[in-house]
Amino acid sequence: MNDFLNRYLPNVMENKSEIWESTYETLYMVFMTSLFSAIFGIALGVILVATDKGGILANRWVYSILEKIVNFFRSVPFIILIALVVPVTRLITGTSIGMNAAIVPLVIGIVPFYARQIQNALLEVDPGIIEATQAMGSGPVEIIFRVYLKEGLTGIIRASSVTVINLIGLTTMAGAIGSGGLGSLAINKGYNRFQLDITFIATILILLLVFVCQFIGDYFTRKSTH
Repeated sequence: MNDFLNRYLPNVMENKSEIWESTYETLYMVFMTSLFSAIFGIALGVILVATDKGGILANRWVYSILEKIVNFFRSVPFIILIALVVPVTRLITGTSIGMNAAIVPLVIGIVPFYARQIQNALLEVDPGIIEATQAMGSGPVEIIFRVYLKEGLTGIIRASSVTVINLIGLTTMAGAIGSGGLGSLAINKGYNRFQLDITFIATILILLLVFVCQFIGDYFTRKSTH
């Protein structure tokens, strides 16, 4: 087996530790970004739904401002966004390169996308349930937790799965600021140095991460379906 690997994947065998390190870097960026994005994305998505016309906290000005901010950041290509938020990245992390530095633009880039996904998921909640809860005297906070987040759980899980898969793709572009990860390894070590077996293995590992996230998302979506 080793002879086969040494023959067809020589550069992979010589750089096994670097490949494992790059896999860890990708997982770290995905996990930390997902954590922060879940907090801010769900909060923003709920606010968009609640302040929209006919929402439980309808406010035209708040909704209009937030919607424009979300649309703006969703429209900026991620590779350009990385450069735009460099001052913010340095302010928060003290540096503009590395894994931790990459998390800042990743969060800023993914939160608007996730918030819009959450908004769409919560809009699928039956308005009749919301009206019935209001008629029972429930306040906005209670409606948000007992109706929106509970009844919209399936849509939230589905949106989370799509977002994490999209995030894995963004981590490959984060290599532009020296974040490391499998994407950076595939380009800097594999493509630029003509070590195509490294590019091949890095691509396979990224695809495996995507498949695992999709499987987990589908599993919990089925479990939460009424």
